[in-house]
Amino acid sequence: MSRIPRIIIAGTHSGVGKTTIVTGLLATIKERGLTVQSYKVGPDYIDPGYHQLASGKVAHNLDTWLVPTDKIVPIFSKTAIGNDIVIVEGVMGLYDGGRKGISSTAAIAKLLKAPVILVIDAKSMGESAAAIALGYKMYDPEVNLAGVIINRLGSKSHQKMVTEALERIGIPVLGAIYRNEALTMPERHLGLTPVTEHNPADMIATLSKQIAEQVDIGQLIALSQNAPTLDSNVGPTPSALSVTNVRIGVAQDEAFSFYYPESLTILENMGAEIVPFSPLKDAHLPKVDGLLFGGGFPEMFVQELACNHSMRQSIYEACQQDMPVYAECGGFMYLTQKIIDFDGKHYDMVGAIPATCSMQAKLQTVGYVEATALSENILCEKGDCLRGHEFHFSLMNMDESTEQFPWAFSFKKVRTGASHLSGYAHGNILASYLHIHFAGHEQTASRFIGKCSKFKQGKL
Repeated sequence: MSRIPRIIIAGTHSGVGKTTIVTGLLATIKERGLTVQSYKVGPDYIDPGYHQLASGKVAHNLDTWLVPTDKIVPIFSKTAIGNDIVIVEGVMGLYDGGRKGISSTAAIAKLLKAPVILVIDAKSMGESAAAIALGYKMYDPEVNLAGVIINRLGSKSHQKMVTEALERIGIPVLGAIYRNEALTMPERHLGLTPVTEHNPADMIATLSKQIAEQVDIGQLIALSQNAPTLDSNVGPTPSALSVTNVRIGVAQDEAFSFYYPESLTILENMGAEIVPFSPLKDAHLPKVDGLLFGGGFPEMFVQELACNHSMRQSIYEACQQDMPVYAECGGFMYLTQKIIDFDGKHYDMVGAIPATCSMQAKLQTVGYVEATALSENILCEKGDCLRGHEFHFSLMNMDESTEQFPWAFSFKKVRTGASHLSGYAHGNILASYLHIHFAGHEQTASRFIGKCSKFKQGKL
């Protein structure tokens, strides 16, 4: 059993300012000379980037759909032990998640036995903020709602009105933050803009100063220290496979940045060497035995990707040589023939998949899915079911007929039960809009490394 000082910052709903507040907290706590580790509930890739910039540490995701519930606490304990304080940012509203509350902030809070601080957007609201806080506290008595942070206050009288109402019902106010439009984080079609594409350091510094002045950091730290002990049994580390120097090239740059740190750690623990490369800036692939393309924003860099002819040719040749290639969402788009951007302009991509991806004005889909493999592929056997997540604005159009196209998966939406075909699986290429976590599917990581090892041996 270990004592891990921890706190969860939740919200009443999306857009209340959770990421802004957590980023400011991380920065100001780090400035005090304390070690702070952060986490994000749910499958989000972008918010952890802001966490990392503020704290100086890689942020981790906690998601009970992508990763089995019994692995959440071990992963958390392994990465949290030894820090002065741990801050977990929630997802959407406190009780929101997948179907029946899957991977909600409340569910994670109960797993981690962590006190919850609720962020309330008080703009255009007075004493009603207290009624909202009381409702959230009473909805599930097993959730330890230990206090609130009031955000977007307009004046001292506004603050007094709200805080006095909360004091009457015995809910502590740990912060009263005034509106500051200068601290708004940049957004676009998938939410916040990743930190890899701009430099928010000045904004974070200003934010840190405001949070330090308007949040009771000492009370927040004391509350985190009162969290009960947590089982620190991290469980067995995945065994390294009988492989020798298998190198997996991982596309990592401004266009491809969506990776779960623990997911890549699973590959390393199994004996793979992760070799980062940039489809945007590098001329050729490094010497590797397999390729992994994560999601990201290739649509925002289509001209640069298209102009890097040598890299596109290098990847195409690797695909033609039957190198194992696994691609998710943005990586999937990059491997197709073309990407058509929001303005309808066509840009040549790698061309390994006989399809085109076109950007749409509206979000096409978001949510958890079950993906059933329609054939044997580099991650799984035919009929295997993977738990994943999809979130994209693009649509894929095949160059072949629907009947002839080598679909990878049948996707079933968890929330609605609706099914559709998705992705591409042919030879040693597997690509789709699916995002998975290797900590939730260690057998797929093992199979992928095995395919890379077999490819390497075939070259010797």
